Amino acid sequence: MADQRLYHKVANQLLELIDSGVFPPGSRLPGERDLAQQFGVSRVSIREAEISLQAQGRIDIRVGSGAYVLDGAGPLDRGLPKVGPFELTEARALFEAEAAALAAPIITDETLEELEGYVLAMTEPAKSGGPDLEEVDRLFHLTIAKATNNAAIIYTIDSMWKMRAEAVEVQRVYHSVCQKDTDYREKEHRAILDALKARDSSAARSAMRAHFTRMIEALLVASEEEAYREVKRKASESRSRFLISAQMS
Repeated sequence: MADQRLYHKVANQLLELIDSGVFPPGSRLPGERDLAQQFGVSRVSIREAEISLQAQGRIDIRVGSGAYVLDGAGPLDRGLPKVGPFELTEARALFEAEAAALAAPIITDETLEELEGYVLAMTEPAKSGGPDLEEVDRLFHLTIAKATNNAAIIYTIDSMWKMRAEAVEVQRVYHSVCQKDTDYREKEHRAILDALKARDSSAARSAMRAHFTRMIEALLVASEEEAYREVKRKASESRSRFLISAQMS
């Protein structure tokens, strides 16, 4: 699990370099050995990260030649629709609330027991070698999706989780919010689970919606704080330029 998270992290770092223009379309990425030294990881992690980027249509790996950056322009971003954190959260609220309502009357006792394990895992730090809280969160939501026994719903919700995990901007914002949300995590997921245990579709829908409503509010706060920091940074830069100019005149 740790190795899997590592190559995802490397892939995202490479994407940031590509998107920022460090590696423009058509350029060749440094070799595996150089990238491994740059990121402080093994060549295996670099190779897996590059395979992931190739699957997303961002690079082309040519045997005996290297990995080349492809033009990322187009309707898809890393193989996924271009969405922001608010759009994604709104979509998740819509689909996952209805998925919970659909799953409630047909969910099995075995699945409820599995969900109980995930909720309990949210109350304690990730154990060595075990899934972290983000992975536990993902498994909780995907398990509910699977409980609907509807392949289209499962595919849709799984795709939205891929957007959350692989889109760099979405991942960054979600991470900053989730770090502050540990107190809410167990309570909100417990409320969803209790509604499912009661086989109450209406309550399950409401609990899931409440979870995402609170998340959207947290995203708004995070966005306002980031905008305030950006204004302060620009003001500080302007002040420094003014002082330098004043000293030279």
